[in-house]
This record gives sequence, structure tokens and C-alpha cells, in this order.
Amino acid sequence: MSRRYAPEYDPESGVTHTPLLLLQAPPAPDERRFYMHILAAVGAPSSTLSLKAQSVASLEVRVVGLLRDLGLRMIMIDEVHNLLAGTHREQRRFLNVLRYLSNELEASLVCYGVSEAVDAIRGDVQLARRLDEHHLPNWRDDAEFSDMIQTLIAAMPLEKKSNLQVRSLKQILALTGGVTSRIFALVKDLSIDAIISGDECVTDDAIAKWTPVWSRHANAQRRLEKSGA
Repeated sequence: MSRRYAPEYDPESGVTHTPLLLLQAPPAPDERRFYMHILAAVGAPSSTLSLKAQSVASLEVRVVGLLRDLGLRMIMIDEVHNLLAGTHREQRRFLNVLRYLSNELEASLVCYGVSEAVDAIRGDVQLARRLDEHHLPNWRDDAEFSDMIQTLIAAMPLEKKSNLQVRSLKQILALTGGVTSRIFALVKDLSIDAIISGDECVTDDAIAKWTPVWSRHANAQRRLEKSGA
């Protein structure tokens, strides 16, 4: 999507038209931080990025004016479930910001997140009515999953082809629960190990011995709890 609608520089006007803006929601519903992320994403001069120098209102005016000049048509925001880290009032204010930007710029709004993201968006009834909900199901043990794994591994900078058996694909599915982000993390982790070891390919044995990062953290936490730390 970002490649299809990449920014285009107009030498006559000296303006870079940016129809699509990709952002990540801040760790908490913070209006100031969100506006700063927008300014940084569009390459605004660093002199405008001082957190203490400008009020939220002045940042809002600058962001709206800048995005309008850029010809923005769509705002895509990832990790929207981060909104739930704030109080109910903070969530409502942040959702108001999203609705305001969409209205003022006449731009489409696309939000991504885990299942809790739906709860976050529903905090603003008017905004929720404008957005269609689409749930991505977890991967299943089928030909489509097999093709995805093969394509993903082939995209890794490995010198050798990885010829995985069916049992390894089932193991990947079991380890990740079919969650896309975990599958990508697994393949990336195994590819790095393959390069370091010199194998230069993902092997069935490596998959059989691999431990999910999320499990490692859980085991470490349990050890700390047992030790009384």
C-alpha cells in the first residue's frame, strides 16, 4: 500500500504530495506525542519538534495545515489497542483527535491492532460507526499456510533453499498458534540462527529445537518468582 501511494515531489510547486501516511499509535493516548509523531513522519523541520515549546493547540494547527498541503487522503494507524493504556477520559480525547483529523482533512482512517483495538475504537460511537470491522483469522494447516511459509523463508537472505517437511510446518503452526506476527518472528529468528551457524537454511531440526521468545520470557519470569525476586 505504501509503495503504491508513495510520496511524489512536484518540482514546480516545490511540494511533496503524500496521499498516504503510516503511523504507529503512541504507547498511551497522548495527543501531543501523536502530533509529534505525525510531524516527524512527514519530515517536518526539527525546530518544530520541541515538546515544550508549543501547545497542543498550536501543534494541531500546524499538523492540519501541513497534511492539507501534502494532499493527504488516508491515515493508517497501527497498534491502536495502545489507547487502552490510558484513562477513559484520555481515550475519548485521543479518539476525538482521530475523528477531527479525518473530518478536517477529508481523509480516510484505517486502524490496525489486536482484538482489543475494537474496544478502543468503540469508545467513540461516531468514529466506530464510520469504521468497518474486519477480523483476520489465525492461519490454519492448509496449502495457503504452506505457501506463505515457503514465500517468507525464500525472502530471507539465506544462501541455501530450505526444504521443510510437513511435520515442521505443523510445528510452526503449533508454536505460533497461527498468529502472523509470531510466525514472522519465528522465521526471522531461525534465519538469523541459520546465518550465524553457517547452515544458511532453515532446517527441520532447528524448528524442532526452537523455543518461542514469548515462552522464554514466561520461563524467566517464573524462575524469578520462585526465587522471590
